[in-house]
Amino acid sequence: MNQKLADQLDTNLLRVLHTLLTERSVTRTAMKLGQSQPAISNMLKRLRDITGDAILVRGKNGMTPTERGQSLLLLARQGLSVMESIASPPPAFVPATTERTFHLGAPDYLSALLIPLIMEKVREQAPHAGLVIHSLNAGFDYATALETGELDCVIGNWPDLPPHLHLAQLFEDEVVCMVNRKHPVVSKGLSIKYYLEMAHLAPTPYMMGHRSIIDTALAEQGYKRRIQMTIPYFGMVPYVLSRTDLIFTTSRSFAVQCATDWPIEILPMPISMPKMQFFMLWHERAHAATEVQWLRRIVAESSAKVLA
Repeated sequence: MNQKLADQLDTNLLRVLHTLLTERSVTRTAMKLGQSQPAISNMLKRLRDITGDAILVRGKNGMTPTERGQSLLLLARQGLSVMESIASPPPAFVPATTERTFHLGAPDYLSALLIPLIMEKVREQAPHAGLVIHSLNAGFDYATALETGELDCVIGNWPDLPPHLHLAQLFEDEVVCMVNRKHPVVSKGLSIKYYLEMAHLAPTPYMMGHRSIIDTALAEQGYKRRIQMTIPYFGMVPYVLSRTDLIFTTSRSFAVQCATDWPIEILPMPISMPKMQFFMLWHERAHAATEVQWLRRIVAESSAKVLA
């Protein structure tokens, strides 16, 4: 088919074609569509030019479709259905029946705090849905993953956020220090001097070349800690602290979780620090998607329980 002719097809012509082939009459088509008979005759001529076929021809009992015309009936019906689907709002999202797999990016220190709460709610409300948690690290470009749809949303608390992403605050937490319960500083008390002189354990940065929120806050007050060792997974922290004299600076909720099962002492931060701000990020491409809106609501509701 000539592309210029094909470009002339629109919803109105498809509807006329479908009605002509169904009614097999220019007069009845005009009446059904509320248009004049000459207008329908003119559109039939256009359809014949576009398709290169007569479409309808005179028969013993009126008009009858040509073989090509008969095959166009199904195509016209399908075309109208596609047009209506494009113009109609998406079907309502029903969590109880969805089988969609959702993708959530989150740092591993939230694994025992927030992720189980999210999974619990997903299982309760959407038992047939899948949920994949993607661990964030320095090699993971989460902004691109959100843009391409590889991730639906991301949870984090790092600085230097891309300005084009949507952001929602989830919760905030106090900054504290963790050490081995047998560390001398537990009895002495953690002063600013001790804190800056001690050997620190720190997480590997999420983005190479960027300081953590802890080091950024320290630098703003003219301080710099001595980071001696770094680890890629927060799950390793209590194992390391139980066997070393290192100190680890983190959120109180994470520290409390570790101290429950390990010989860990939680000490107040000797330097004034702003609370850790935890947030959720998502891209404009998924902003209006009802299923992703539901996931974001699940994350927000679960976050409200983290410090409860």
